[in-house]
Amino acid sequence: MADHVKQQGSPRAYHSPRRAEQAEATRQAVLLAARHLFVTKGYTGTTIADIARHARVSPDTIYATVGRKPALLRELVETAISGTDQAVPAEQRDYVIRMRAAPTALEAITIYAQAITAIQERLAPVFLALRDAAITDKDCATLWTEISERRATNMRALAATLRATGDLRDDLSDGQVADIVWSMNAAEYWDLLVRQRGWTPDEFATWLADAWARLLLNSSR
Repeated sequence: MADHVKQQGSPRAYHSPRRAEQAEATRQAVLLAARHLFVTKGYTGTTIADIARHARVSPDTIYATVGRKPALLRELVETAISGTDQAVPAEQRDYVIRMRAAPTALEAITIYAQAITAIQERLAPVFLALRDAAITDKDCATLWTEISERRATNMRALAATLRATGDLRDDLSDGQVADIVWSMNAAEYWDLLVRQRGWTPDEFATWLADAWARLLLNSSR
């Protein structure tokens, strides 16, 4: 009797929209819990067990969903910057695309002032927690340096975009323009005026646009 071998194909990949939605909901719950605790208790004062209790999941779920504490903090920083559920490269962000298409430096500056205000409303509390944690935590210090250097690189690209309009002051180098914007778009600057001095976000955005225009643009603008 001839042997008949039943060929079995590769198992089909199983995709459940409901399961994907549940996984994303869990991820968001973990990130929200981590954000709340990092901001209120500090990074070093928060444990994975604290986050698990706050998110009503197990510590193993946190490790599987996002990762260890440094991964959680990185995810919070990146998503706060992008304003989406995932990190988005600077050149792909909507406001950057609109700035590059702006016909004048003043219009580009105004777009950026509004964008950075919206970003800092999300980012500043988390970024300041990262700054404080970087003093004693090696992983946080690495992330702090990485984000700061990335910001500086992005500001040099911004300076080049503004220079291309012909509206920038001739006595300022692109490096100086980048450094001026870099210092004023920082979380610390937003925190000083909005959180500590009580400025509204709209007042802050208007001030940034006006200050940058006065500092950076030539008088014939």
